[in-house]
Amino acid sequence: MTEQTTCCAPKPASPLQRLWSEHRIWLISALILLILAIFDTAQAMQSATFTAKALLHTAPYLILSIGIAAWAGATGADNLIARAFTGAPALMILLGALAGGLSPFCSCGVIPLIAALLAMGVPLSAVMAFWLASPIMDPSMFVLTTGVLGLEFAIAKTIAAIGLGVFGGTVVQLLSRGGGLANPLREGIGNGGCGASAVRAPKPVVWRFWQDRDRLNKFARVAWDTTLFLAKWLTLAFLIESLMLAWIPAETVTATLGGTGLLPIISATLVGVPAYLNGYAALPLVGGLIEQGMAPGAGLAFLVAGGVTSIPAAMAVWALARPPVFALYIALSLSGAFVAGLLFQFWQMV
Repeated sequence: MTEQTTCCAPKPASPLQRLWSEHRIWLISALILLILAIFDTAQAMQSATFTAKALLHTAPYLILSIGIAAWAGATGADNLIARAFTGAPALMILLGALAGGLSPFCSCGVIPLIAALLAMGVPLSAVMAFWLASPIMDPSMFVLTTGVLGLEFAIAKTIAAIGLGVFGGTVVQLLSRGGGLANPLREGIGNGGCGASAVRAPKPVVWRFWQDRDRLNKFARVAWDTTLFLAKWLTLAFLIESLMLAWIPAETVTATLGGTGLLPIISATLVGVPAYLNGYAALPLVGGLIEQGMAPGAGLAFLVAGGVTSIPAAMAVWALARPPVFALYIALSLSGAFVAGLLFQFWQMV
C-alpha cells in the first residue's frame, strides 16, 4: 500500500512550472513584446508606449477600484450578499440580480457560493439571477468601465447585468413550477467553499476596519493582490489592443461587427464566447473595436455574453451544474446579451 501511494504521488512542480502557473499573464505580455522586438522593433516600441499611456490614463479609476475591492474585503461588506436571499420568489429574484450586479464579490467565491446556496435550499430562480448578473458588473468594474468606455456605457452594462439576472431568474421560476430543474447540482457537489460561510452564518460588517489590525492587514493584502491582478490583465489587454489597432483594418471590423442592424449584434454575442479574455481585459479591447467601427450595441452584447459564457466561466458552471441547468444558463446568457445589445443600439439611435 505504501509503495503504491508513493508511486502514484504527484511529482513536485519544477521552478519553470511554478513560474508559468503563478505569472503566466506577465510572461505572455513579455513574450509578445519580445517577439515584436525581434520581428518588428518599431511596433514593439509603439505597443509599449501605447500600453504605458493607457495604463497611466486608467490609473485614477484603477486606484479607486482597488480601494473599493480592498474596503469590501476588510470590512466584510460582501457578507451583505447573504441578506438578498430571503423573501417571496419575485423579491428574491430581484434582490439576487441586484446583489450579483452590484456586489464586490470575488471571482473565487462565486462558484462555491452558488453551490452553497443551492445546497441550502435557496430556489434556483434566485440563485440563477445572482449567477447570471455576477460576472458582468461590480463596483470596481463599473469604475473601470467608466474610465475606458464612458459613463453611459457603464450604466448600460449595469442595467444589462441586473436585467439579465431578473430575466433568467423569472424564466427559471416559471420552468420550476412544473417540477423541472430539480436537483440542479451534480452528484457530490454542495459542500460550499470560499464565500459559502458568509451565507450560512453572515457576520456583522465592521465599517471602521482600520481599528482592527487583522482587518487592516487584510485591506493591505487585498489591495496588493487586486493591484497585481488588474495590472497584469490590463497590461496584456492594452498590448493586444495596440496590435489590434495596428493590424486589423477598420473596414474588416466595420464589415463584421459594425453597423446598426441585427447581424453585428448577433456576431458580437457569439464571438464573445471564445474571444473573451477577462472582464477587465475585455474593456480596452471593446474600446479599440468601437474606435474601429464596432457598433456600441454589439460591444455591449460582446461584454455581456463573454462575461457570462467565456470558456473558463462555462467550464466552471459545467463542473458544478447538471447538463440541463448548464444548457439553460448558456441559453439565457446568450439571448439576454443579444436583447441587451439590441436595446442599447436602439437607445444610441434615438
